[in-house]
Amino acid sequence: MTRYGENWTREELILAFSMYSETPFGKIHMGNPKVLELADLLGRTPGSVSMKLSNFARLDPALQARGIAGLTRGAKGEKEIWDEFRERPEALAFESQTLLAQKLRKPVEDVAQIRTDDLPREGVEREALIRVRVNQSFFRRRILSAYEFRCCVTGLKVRELLVASHIVPWSQDSANRLNTRNGLCLNPLHDRAFDRHLMYVDADLRVRFAPRLDVPKREENAALLWLLSFEGKTLLLPRHFSPDPDLLGRHARFLQS
Repeated sequence: MTRYGENWTREELILAFSMYSETPFGKIHMGNPKVLELADLLGRTPGSVSMKLSNFARLDPALQARGIAGLTRGAKGEKEIWDEFRERPEALAFESQTLLAQKLRKPVEDVAQIRTDDLPREGVEREALIRVRVNQSFFRRRILSAYEFRCCVTGLKVRELLVASHIVPWSQDSANRLNTRNGLCLNPLHDRAFDRHLMYVDADLRVRFAPRLDVPKREENAALLWLLSFEGKTLLLPRHFSPDPDLLGRHARFLQS
């Protein structure tokens, strides 16, 4: 039964925030199948859900920086959830996936589509690893959707060949593990080069490679030539959640040091 005029609960706001985080720019509308699915789960109208997502957009600093304000008015609860995610992102991300799993009546690992066959069958270690993998899956979906499922270096649009790459690694900066501005959508080869500090992004958001990859100094081959053919190319930036220049600078300094 559709509910009209009822205040949104904290749990509903968390689910709406999670959907906002995973929805490509320009796809927040009543015809989006994901919006329709969430509306059905919550017993809300598609219009109510799409408006709530637009309310979250007004709080997005990446959109504000581009002069996009979203809806000018919203509820206090939206800002509370936004601030809570900023303060404890891993806890809230896992809570959002757990709430969704409960609504769908499925295990959270199935909803997050993570592997569990290599985990202990039960116990604290299993639960801890599931939490980490659920959050990593959440990060991947946020990054790929922000970049509209397109590699930001090559433009490749095959989802199965895309990687959500951390700018500053997961293990090195817990505060930015789930920060979408700490991510790039890359193909596996450029992801590997970026992860191994053989590639970086300069202050002008152009792709640069380590001098030791210079082709004349190596045996030339087609794969390496293709990798390096993107030298100097400007990143294909998302329309929201663009990469943080400070985090890119931290990554670049590692290679240049």
